Amino acid sequence: MRIALVTDYYLPTLGGVQTAVKSLREALAHAGHEVTVFCPLADRSGDRSIVALPVSGVFRPDGYPFTWPPRGAVAMLRREFAKRRIEVVHTHSEMFAALAGVRAARELGIPVVHTMHGRVDVYTTSVLPVPAVTVPLLAALHSQQISHRGLRVRADSPYTATLPARRMWRLMLAQSRASDRVIVPSAHFARKLREQGVETQISVISNGLEQSVLDRIGTPVERRLGPAETLRLLWVGRLSPEKRPAVIAEAARSFGDDVSVDVYGDGLSRRSIERMNSPLVLHGSVPQQEVLEAMRSSHVLVSSSYDFDNQPMVMLEAAACGLPVLFCDPDLGEVLPPGGGFLTETPDAGGIAALVARLRRQPESIAAASAAMIRGRDQVVQRVDAVVEVYESATGASRPAL
Repeated sequence: MRIALVTDYYLPTLGGVQTAVKSLREALAHAGHEVTVFCPLADRSGDRSIVALPVSGVFRPDGYPFTWPPRGAVAMLRREFAKRRIEVVHTHSEMFAALAGVRAARELGIPVVHTMHGRVDVYTTSVLPVPAVTVPLLAALHSQQISHRGLRVRADSPYTATLPARRMWRLMLAQSRASDRVIVPSAHFARKLREQGVETQISVISNGLEQSVLDRIGTPVERRLGPAETLRLLWVGRLSPEKRPAVIAEAARSFGDDVSVDVYGDGLSRRSIERMNSPLVLHGSVPQQEVLEAMRSSHVLVSSSYDFDNQPMVMLEAAACGLPVLFCDPDLGEVLPPGGGFLTETPDAGGIAALVARLRRQPESIAAASAAMIRGRDQVVQRVDAVVEVYESATGASRPAL
């Protein structure tokens, strides 16, 4: 098939969506499909299968290039889709690159598949400046591209309790309604979407790691913590409020000298984390290869995220490396092979500190969890058969209205 992957986030910027789209692109191409990525770019690319969209010269939310203006992006995508004879458009975000992709596809009669990678309601209120102003503005701009008419979001759940959250859930419902099929990497997020009234057919299909990443990781080694050895913890992600880096920083204050914490990533929260004077080692943003090398030398990956992440790609990378994961959100248990992780009793700094203390006392549990990760490694390999089935199903679907 001739496939267009349209996303607002792609390399060389770092993040889970970027990693997931790169993995899907490589696996589809390896399976013989013709794949083109359309996205705003932070730097020029010499890859002819990556097409840069027009970007704003002034607005860069969370440091990412921002597709603008919408009309120019739609016109460009319409030309490129026609020239490349695209058969299916697969969007991977809810911002203006993806919106332009939907509009261009509709004008050309091309089916649209949309992957919901995460909680836009949490992300926007955490990242956008002055969310009381920018969230309703974003919702209004979104509704100019894709209609929100007739959509209602119930306010009877914790994640829809505020007006900004409901505005963003309405945005997600609108994007789902404008798509022929929806893919979600996790059952817990699919359940939330259905509870809010998504009627478009949803397929739960896990993300995965491309073969080139697995080759770079090589054969995973079981982690063992010696009696006098420092317990090496690793935290990887955006230093942004929705990822809760302050929680691991607070927990680290109570760790002894026999526990170290290395943090890889950058973002809005970096300065506030530095002001906490926590014994973290901040490495900043680094290439994926450096993260994989850090995983090889660590005992446990820590995920402090709670009620935000859908399926963190870094947890899949940890599984491929045989690295156990300490996590705070019970929903994320479905990401890992059985027995490969440790769930805190409470999602706060105290819960992390208590679990780290237990791991120090019971180092054999780290080895057992690492062995479970290695046994379940095949679970995190990128597969495309189910995705292609969704594409084929979408080509026969009736077109939803914008």
